[in-house]
Amino acid sequence: MKAMLLEAPGRPLRLVEWPRPQPAAGQLLLAVRACGVCRTDLHVFDGELWQGKLPLVLGHEIVGRVVERGAGVERFALGQRVGVPWLGRTCGRCPHCARGTENLCAAAEFTGYTLDGGYAEFALADQNYCFALPDCYSDTEAAPLLCAGLIGYRSLMATGEARRLGIYGFGAAAHIVAQVARWQEREIYAFTKPGDLAGQDFARQMGADWAGGADAEPPDELDAAIIFAPAGELVPQALRHTAKGGTVVCAGIHMSDIPAFPYAILWGERCVRSIANLTRRDGEEFFAVAPLAGVRTEVTTFPLAAANEALQRLRTGQVQGAAVLVMD
Repeated sequence: MKAMLLEAPGRPLRLVEWPRPQPAAGQLLLAVRACGVCRTDLHVFDGELWQGKLPLVLGHEIVGRVVERGAGVERFALGQRVGVPWLGRTCGRCPHCARGTENLCAAAEFTGYTLDGGYAEFALADQNYCFALPDCYSDTEAAPLLCAGLIGYRSLMATGEARRLGIYGFGAAAHIVAQVARWQEREIYAFTKPGDLAGQDFARQMGADWAGGADAEPPDELDAAIIFAPAGELVPQALRHTAKGGTVVCAGIHMSDIPAFPYAILWGERCVRSIANLTRRDGEEFFAVAPLAGVRTEVTTFPLAAANEALQRLRTGQVQGAAVLVMD
């Protein structure tokens, strides 16, 4: 099979002939139809996250069809379409797994990081960590839902019933979560890079009540904010615009250092919290909500061999919505 292989952090991915994997007990072999290109892939590619394996096949927003089943597989039939997310496996025995916070399992493994992912024609996945996907989405439309959608949804739930919601960084996750927030009748204030007028216009198209640069003053005080951009300096900026009792959610798996800030902007029972990975319950809830909320994904597609171009365009902000690799 063909795969785009990461052989060392920072080196361009290389298109290679890679052995077609064989499913072990409980595993599915999937013919990959589409795989989203996520900012987390960039963090792995750049070596900002590094506990993974080398060589590595990136990609954790996988949509594929089951072509082979390992022993004991019961959940999915041959030919069925399934989605594979970032969370690839957990121990199932630790205190976190026992109380439903499996996203914090110390022995967790992750698709496209510690496990080979979907920048390839075939991929393996544990049957217990895959999702059936709503039929209303095509393969390319469904791919971003598997991380941008799921992490966005978990981040939104962390804001509670916040009415006025700020969103910092309007990319793949933000354009999905904004639609869910609008369906929930929240007000949305979108913050982009200063001067990114195209990004601000896109945010308005996705339902934002207001859009401006990250250095701008929103017209109203926020009840909560979600930071998708991996920029630590946005934390104090978001706190300054958040009301007492409000929450600032850091949604990325990697962020630059948060600068020192005065206690006064945290005081008043404001809360800063992070989101780590996802749980299977998040997926079950989100894939039920997304069709009801009318969520649609804006995607730019690339062939598998153009994965390096897709990553570079994502890095430089030249992708509106989400980038998705498609197989021939």
